[in-house]
Amino acid sequence: MRFSIGVGRAIPFLGYHHVLMIFIALAIILLSLLLAGCSSSSPTIPNIFLISMYYKSYTPTFDASQVDPGVTSAIANIVGRAQLEVRVGYFGICVNPDGGSFLCSNNATSLAGQVTVDQDPLNLIWVASTFKDAIVFPYLIIVAIILAFVSFLLLATFPGWHQEERAEGEVEVKPFPSRAVSQIALALIFIASIFVLVSVLWQHTASVAAATIAQDLGNGSVKSGVGTSAMILGWFGFALFIITTVGLLVMILSIHIVEQITDE
Repeated sequence: MRFSIGVGRAIPFLGYHHVLMIFIALAIILLSLLLAGCSSSSPTIPNIFLISMYYKSYTPTFDASQVDPGVTSAIANIVGRAQLEVRVGYFGICVNPDGGSFLCSNNATSLAGQVTVDQDPLNLIWVASTFKDAIVFPYLIIVAIILAFVSFLLLATFPGWHQEERAEGEVEVKPFPSRAVSQIALALIFIASIFVLVSVLWQHTASVAAATIAQDLGNGSVKSGVGTSAMILGWFGFALFIITTVGLLVMILSIHIVEQITDE
């Protein structure tokens, strides 16, 4: 089955499936950047993190449920003038011991060896390593990227526009893509969307919970936060996958309707 438009009205343009391929490529790039966060000391990579913890003196929060409110003073004495910041990514940890540049590695032991006791008195590097090893789970995103790439390759096999000679003259013709290939591409990108959704929700919930607990335990001396860049990359990647899924579904249904009309 194929459809055509007159060559006089035809102008160069991207096919519908090319737009979907662009969405998939953008999503893969965004998710790859998310996974690469804190894996190296490159200028922007340390800014892509799931959670950050750093020493900072501030007015502690007091609550009636605190059995020993005075512990904040003891913690402040232990922390002293430390200003170390540690950031956690999917595959790496970045440490800024003294307000200078970040040191990044996937080995927390090597990072700890480059820091003195005065710089990390509460072992924030160890806490960050525990969070990365016990809570962070990057493999759903990795599988999603692989599935999306396969779907991208399947979309690349879709036929494009070409000219054909007919009785009415030259016309631009575009055959319909294979229904089986279209359905497989749809299934793969849908599964990839589900995997990314689960992973991003997991990432968001775990990061917020860990940041809240870390700051409460270091009440008055430790601040923590969730990486905005990582959240944006994750949710935008998911949104692009969903747009692609809906676009493929609409395309398959539209072709099915056209085929039914032409067969009648």
